Amino acid sequence: MHEERYWHLLLHMQGNVSEIDDPRFFLAPEGKTDPKAELEATLRAFYNETSLDDNATACRFPARLAWLQEELSLENLPNVTCQEYDAILKRLSPTSVTLVFPAAHINSPASMFGHTFLRINSSYNSKLLSYAINYAADADPSQENGVAFAIKGLFGGYFGKYSLLPYYDKLKEYRDTENRDMWEYDLDLTKEETLRMVRHIWELNGTSSYYYFFTENCSYNMLWLIEIARPSILLREHFNLQVIPLETVHAAQSEAIITQKSYRPSKRSILLAYEKLLEPRYVHMPRALVAKESDLMACVNDTSIALTQKQYILEAAIEFLEYSFSRNDMEKEEYLALFHTLSKQRAALGRGKALEIATPSNPIDSHRAIRSTFGVGVVEEKLSGFIGLRPAYHDLYDSSYGFLRGTQIEFLDLLLSHSDEHTRIEKATILSITSATQNSVFIDGFSWRTKFGWDRNSLDTDPLFSATVGGGLSYGNDLGYIYAFVDPLFYFEKEFTSGVGASVGAVIDGFKHANTNIDFTHRIYETGATQNIFNLSQNFRTSQNTQVRLVYDAIERETKRVKFHEESYKLFFNYYF
Repeated sequence: MHEERYWHLLLHMQGNVSEIDDPRFFLAPEGKTDPKAELEATLRAFYNETSLDDNATACRFPARLAWLQEELSLENLPNVTCQEYDAILKRLSPTSVTLVFPAAHINSPASMFGHTFLRINSSYNSKLLSYAINYAADADPSQENGVAFAIKGLFGGYFGKYSLLPYYDKLKEYRDTENRDMWEYDLDLTKEETLRMVRHIWELNGTSSYYYFFTENCSYNMLWLIEIARPSILLREHFNLQVIPLETVHAAQSEAIITQKSYRPSKRSILLAYEKLLEPRYVHMPRALVAKESDLMACVNDTSIALTQKQYILEAAIEFLEYSFSRNDMEKEEYLALFHTLSKQRAALGRGKALEIATPSNPIDSHRAIRSTFGVGVVEEKLSGFIGLRPAYHDLYDSSYGFLRGTQIEFLDLLLSHSDEHTRIEKATILSITSATQNSVFIDGFSWRTKFGWDRNSLDTDPLFSATVGGGLSYGNDLGYIYAFVDPLFYFEKEFTSGVGASVGAVIDGFKHANTNIDFTHRIYETGATQNIFNLSQNFRTSQNTQVRLVYDAIERETKRVKFHEESYKLFFNYYF
């Protein structure tokens, strides 16, 4: 029995080594690496309870007990009273499970991949009264040095823990505070399968394991719970090198266990919806009311403003007030007083139309994380072939269908070219992140980007290592967005060289199957040399996981001794998997 798949699932074992690093989870001293010893120790503990209350082994490990009773028909077990477990089971009243995906947080590198957790739906017929099962690193990135947080997250410098929280708390955290759209995917799990999951969640209470940003992370640890509920599901086998949150949703889709999909808009999405409903002459009034730059009663009593517009103005003002408070732009007392005043006046205007927010493209229909690239082109009037691989995850040239617009995060993007029997590196990106936050009437955002790696966009035609970190602004509408960045840059060619670049560009992505990218950069180096880089790319989404890309590049380099101009025309085929 110790070789059974379910016993290994209960111990979170890969092979014969458990991924749980907390010794309190094991009853045998060698239980982490010996499933047989742990099974024997569990049976001995069930029959030799030293406590008959909540500290009893049967109360601590209800999932193990239920499985062993089912397999062995155990008899004459000591009678124990599990008050805490019975109370939480009654409070949860579990009936089904939903996989929840909070989308990317545009200004947080640690959250640009998104996140997944599980909601245990109850018999109370209210999603808000349900409970969320979450797994997260025991760390606060806002309170730590960003570089230290990233390094420790990559190499297991934090412990990860499961937690059980009311679902409305998670909604408040992700949808309202972090302004992340939330997607809910109901899973095809029965009431009994859900109960199996809850039993095991109780066993994990208070235990911890090393947290790894790319592998044993929040999303990966949700997969154990789903497999515990139904062992025939093989979700973890979809992953070898990395576990990206959105990829776990794709895996659930591949296993055909998603039955229904629903969308919960963030505060940001709600405010953008009100921008479209308000007439241009009134669109600035909600923000002015919150800032007390406009008189509330003057707005309410203004007979020239249509009733519907008044309702939208006050509703938008309330939403913007909550958005501002979540960003710590005001004190709690000021917020509560203004919220009461605005809500009272809005109620006096009577029932209005419910806000209708168009459901954006579903992340489950977006491209997969790994990208392979094949291409041909003409570079410096020579025919060249291209091949590339990117393990993760998304850039501004990929289709934004299902992704948060203006976000880019890439790791280890490699592109090689071959011509005249010579192979060379076109680019080898270690890390590239872009956050182009589109400013609007209600949303103020600072855009930024950073990149570390090798490319040929320097004063030398050979690939050199460079690093850039810069900031800027971005504005957009339904058709697309524009941006401007200033990027200090550094690179090495025999000696350390620095410079600064200014970029302007546009992304036209208002179409489902195509997007256009235009970018121009002018760089000035400390040596006095200058450089112009122009890129035009037309991209076609030919299916969920295929893309055809047409690219024109022009690079002009000018130093005191030489002026060089290079043009290239390329055709790429991208396959995502």
